[in-house]
Formats: sequence, C-alpha cells, structure tokens
Amino acid sequence: MLAGTVLGSLPVAYLSTWGPRTGTGQLPLARLPFGGGVVLPGLVQWLGSIAWDALVGLFGGEALAELTGLPFWAAVLIVLVLQCALGVFGYALIHRVQAVMSVLLVLAFAALAVKVLSGHPVATADTATGGDHTGAVVLFSTIALSLAISWAPYASDFSRYLPADTSSRGVFWFTLLGLTASYAIGEGLGLALGTSLGDQTATGVATLLGGGFLGSLALAVIALAAVSSNAMNDYSGSLALQTVGVRLRRPVSAVVVTVLAFALILWMHSGELASKFQNVLLFVSYWIPPFLGVVLPDWLRRTRGGRRVDARAATTTRPWAAVVAFVAGFGAAVPFMNTSLYTGPVAAALHGADLAYYVGFVVSLAAYFLLRGRRPVDLD
Repeated sequence: MLAGTVLGSLPVAYLSTWGPRTGTGQLPLARLPFGGGVVLPGLVQWLGSIAWDALVGLFGGEALAELTGLPFWAAVLIVLVLQCALGVFGYALIHRVQAVMSVLLVLAFAALAVKVLSGHPVATADTATGGDHTGAVVLFSTIALSLAISWAPYASDFSRYLPADTSSRGVFWFTLLGLTASYAIGEGLGLALGTSLGDQTATGVATLLGGGFLGSLALAVIALAAVSSNAMNDYSGSLALQTVGVRLRRPVSAVVVTVLAFALILWMHSGELASKFQNVLLFVSYWIPPFLGVVLPDWLRRTRGGRRVDARAATTTRPWAAVVAFVAGFGAAVPFMNTSLYTGPVAAALHGADLAYYVGFVVSLAAYFLLRGRRPVDLD
C-alpha cells in the first residue's frame, strides 16, 4: 500500500514544480508535446473529472442523507450543486476553503483513529497464499497507486499561481509528503478496520464512532470534504475543456459535469458498490501513465541545461508522435488490466496482479523516444 502510494505521488510532486516555472495549468502544458492532439488526453481528463465527482460525491451524499434524513438522491444533488458553485468561483475561493478543510480533516481523522483503534480489533489475517497472495498484493498496491497518481493531470493547476522564484525542491517535497501522508493514513485506517467496518459507507463510519455527536460530526465532515474536493475536479475539468477548444463558460461546464456525475452516482449506488467503485477508480486513471510517458521526456528535453519554457510561445514538432505513443501505451496496458468488468489475459495468468499502470508508462515512454527521435525542440 505504502509503496503504491509513494510511486503514485512521485509524478504528481514533480509535475507540481512546473506550475511556478510556467504559470500554466497541466493540460495546457500538454500542448507542448501533443500540439493539436491534446484533444485526446484533454477529453479523457474531462471525463475523468466527472468520474471523480461521482466517486467522491457518492459518499458525500450518503453522509448528508444520513445526517439530515433527506432522500439519497436529494442529498447527492445538494452536494453536487454546492461543489458546482464553489468550482465556478475558481481557484482563489477553492484555495481558501481547502485551507479550512485541511484542518478539519486532520482533526476528524485524528479522532477517528483514536476512537476506532482503541476499541476495535485490527485486521491482520491473511487469507491468500502462494501466487494468489502475490497477485493480491500487487493489485492492492496498484489501487493505492491509482489514487495518488490521479492528481497528476491536475498538478500544476494548483501550483501555477505560486511566485516564479518558488523553490522547486520545496514544491516537490511538500507535495510528495502531503499526498503520501494523507493517503497512507486514510488507507492504513481502512486496512486496520477491514474486519470491523462491515458497512463500508458514511453511515458505517458514523456507527463505528458510536453515533451521537461524534458520529454526526464525522458525517458533516465527510459531506463538506466531498464538496471541497470535487470543486477541484470541476475547476480542472473546465481547464481541460478549454484546452481542447470547447468554449463553454465555466458555469455551463459545471452544470454539465453535475448532471453527468449525478447519473453516475445513482448507477454506482444501485448495487455492488464496492465492485463498481473499484472499477471506476481503476478505469479513470489507466490513461495517466501513458500520458506521463509523453509529457515527462518532452519537458526534460525542453528544460535541459536549466532553460526556461514559455508555454505560450514554445513550438511543437512531431505532435503525432505524442498521440501515437499515448495510444500505444494504453493499448499495451489492456492485457494487464484487472477489474471485475474486464480481466486481461496477462493479469489472469498472474493471479490477478494488475501491472497495467507500469506497462502503459514504459511502452508510451519507449514509443515516444523512438518516434520523436533526437530532433531538437525549438526553444526561446
């Protein structure tokens, strides 16, 4: 779990250092290697933001429904409308809200950890053996990786307003430590409570805390956290749409995302939640490693020797190479995928081990190097 979280956080931390240096969002920066072909990752990113809205909004809606007694669909709609409004106001308000929510979440998780670890058994049993055990370990680490790496297409969106002379080292380490610590603590609590939390919903968390004031407070924090987190999805999703040339005003884009996320939430809530959650979680991130296999070498080539990059003036050569490498990386990853909707032949042979993320990155990286060649990048 920890290994997957660290591996997924590393590219996010590195991409975050691009924001202060360019003042540009992550998908707009992808124009450097992709050129007009940025439409492909841009649309995938926009769809991914909808999926994340659904994943997070579902639990926020459950928490609000349990807290207020509202029907689930009405509670979900309130959460989505609030996050939509927050996303419309943009970066400045999102940043202020996140600062407050960070403090609330730290306090809430501290209370949760003390309450549950002092009064419930910690899950330590290992039911798998041999190849099945190895496959399960790899799959679990991949799921942890998919959570952390999902922030990669958003990374510089939220660091681009930092001063240009901000220390890249500082941005990298603060991002890496923040992501790793937050996910590791949350996942660690979930892992420790695997046998105690039979009801894996917001209601189950409140019950685990004994109900009452503490349980209600936990439900309120879950709902508010869903609103603040999804506002970031909506904001970055609107940047992705602008990157691909769709000239929708931010309020219109936010409404479209809200409607689509609402439908996806109702589908996930209709039954087999855990399985559907895992499927959506894996699928929305499978494209990211092939994307990284293109943008990382292009950036390193452009910044070689400490050169500065002007994202608005920089030119793109062989953009088709980026598109082909991206598609090749994703295609090569398909046989290695493992979800309940589809299990690739290689994943099945490896007892369920999901290596799609690693294969997608390596193939995309190799293909881009081969297709891009050693042609120099036109720099200012």
